[in-house]
Amino acid sequence: MFQPIVPDVGLTGWRFLQRTYDTQFETFTKNVSQQRDTEYFLENIGEVTSAEDLVSDRRLLGVALGAFGLQDDINNRYFIQKVLDEGSVNEDALAVRFSDPRYQEMSQAFGFGPGEFQKTGLSTFADAIVTRFQTNSFEVAAGKQSNAMRVALYAQRELADLAQMDSSVNTKWFTIMGDPPMRQLFEKALNLPASVGQIDIDKQLGIFKDRASSVFGSDDPALFADKSARDDVITKFILRDQINAFGGGQSSNSIALTLLQS
Repeated sequence: MFQPIVPDVGLTGWRFLQRTYDTQFETFTKNVSQQRDTEYFLENIGEVTSAEDLVSDRRLLGVALGAFGLQDDINNRYFIQKVLDEGSVNEDALAVRFSDPRYQEMSQAFGFGPGEFQKTGLSTFADAIVTRFQTNSFEVAAGKQSNAMRVALYAQRELADLAQMDSSVNTKWFTIMGDPPMRQLFEKALNLPASVGQIDIDKQLGIFKDRASSVFGSDDPALFADKSARDDVITKFILRDQINAFGGGQSSNSIALTLLQS
């Protein structure tokens, strides 16, 4: 099975991955196992009319979960069925109550909930899910070489949409903090310790906004609608990840100096 090639860590590896992404992605999607899974999904998802149908077919469920980065929930069939059955319209629906936005995205995509339009029979549905599945699978595979590459690829794909959400500044930050890969990106880019997640959520919000204002000149995630701003946050994330990996003994001043020199 082809695995994404990341010849080096840090910016060197990231830039190589960006340059070769199209070629590597095409090769990856031609893997026999990938093709079998996607072909099975394309051929059979149209027959699925309920959440129970979906979770009862492990192969279909694997592609569905993988499309939203939730492949680790493959054995949590009852939980996933409940997420899908309750939908995303009602405020008390399980997917809505979760801080991780990926559950709500999946529930919305399938439309099995009350008051929602079921989408599995639409002509464009299967192709859209398969495209997401292939993209996320490539990111997961790249993450086996370097988790930072997986996070960076995810952010490159998702950050623009998040930035352009029709919602308040605070809602966007809560979405970032609830999305594990996005949270990891910003924690590291803003040089925040992972332990910040242990304090009160409203205090976390203030910390993220204050640090973003200091680092990026604005606390509004809308600024990441601009490609140069997205490149900037991803670069800061990659650099800090590289420094943490190879310079664990460095002082905070030394780390800051290294970042400035880079």
